[in-house]
Amino acid sequence: MAAGRKRRFGRVRQLPSGRWQARYRGPDGLDHSAPRTFATRREADQFLAMVEGDIARDRWVLPDARRTTIGEWAEQWFVSANRSWKPKTRHTYRSVLDRIVLPAFGAMPLTALRPIMVARWVGDLSDRLSASQVRQAYRLLSQIMRAAVDNDIIGSSPCRSVRLPRVPESDPAILTVAQVDKLAAVCDVPDRVLVLLLAYGGLRIGEALALRRRHVDIRAGRVTVAQAVTQVPGGPVIDTPKNHQRRALAVPAFVVQLLGEHLATLPEGPDVFVFPGRQAHTSNRQQSYHGFRRRFNVAVRSAGLVDVTPHDLRATHASWVADSHGVLVAARRLGHANASVTTRHYARAVDGRDAEVAKYLDASRAKVARRSGTQRARKPRKAEQ
Repeated sequence: MAAGRKRRFGRVRQLPSGRWQARYRGPDGLDHSAPRTFATRREADQFLAMVEGDIARDRWVLPDARRTTIGEWAEQWFVSANRSWKPKTRHTYRSVLDRIVLPAFGAMPLTALRPIMVARWVGDLSDRLSASQVRQAYRLLSQIMRAAVDNDIIGSSPCRSVRLPRVPESDPAILTVAQVDKLAAVCDVPDRVLVLLLAYGGLRIGEALALRRRHVDIRAGRVTVAQAVTQVPGGPVIDTPKNHQRRALAVPAFVVQLLGEHLATLPEGPDVFVFPGRQAHTSNRQQSYHGFRRRFNVAVRSAGLVDVTPHDLRATHASWVADSHGVLVAARRLGHANASVTTRHYARAVDGRDAEVAKYLDASRAKVARRSGTQRARKPRKAEQ
């Protein structure tokens, strides 16, 4: 056997069989052998030169990655990543993975996927799925491939430079104070309190349904949002609020009074739900969202409103607060870490404000014009010669 000869990059040696083996140290700091042996030393040197070029261009991948399928890596990624997810996110991602991503790419090697394939896949999905579903599937595949890059399994992600379908934007229904009062008036007492709490507290419906007696401080006039209930297959799940944004909210006095009167009708105990189930066997559990939504829809029609959802009451609150105290205050009350989320998805200009702005600008202009005219009138004339 010929002695191994060290090179500037990697090394080759001749085996007892007469064939040549190439080895090199990868960017991961480990030694790797070529996946096959070579008939000549020149072929082994050419292989090392190719690997050296891939490393220089940041295109090197683990040798084992060429045998790992996207499906196998996706399962590894899912097990590792899902521990920090909310139950609803876990269920949604699992469903998208099984229904959309794996049927298309599950059997393909990680190293074989190319941007053109991803673009073609997105185009095909756009013909049969909604824009939001297509974007969700693409984001999931992108996360999976990004994790493969981060773990040095592939050199770059194929999820890049892909045009995604735009999601049609629909503005939430922003109610006036009078409309909220009319809606609450046609609800029975528990639902009335819930509707007013959504509109004047800005809670998500899942946050409101998860409230317990210990979360309501009648004396301080505060409600603490510490939990949220999520509907997933298999039943409701109570967890921390979205983005783990626990927050305390000051609530208007009339809503606090109604909350106090409502709590007086419920059993004692800090863990009693503020809005328990309506049936005797569900009185020790939080109210069903679907049951409330059916009654809410009836109330919306009775109040003469159209296409109003419980979530619109949260958007209504955001708009009221943003109009009176600014977007940052509204974002804090809604539990948003970034105020741009508040303006993009919730807060809208309150009706009539645009006309008020125009009047204000007109009055400002007139005020400046009057001041300028006064100054010209007071300007002394030049003495006659």
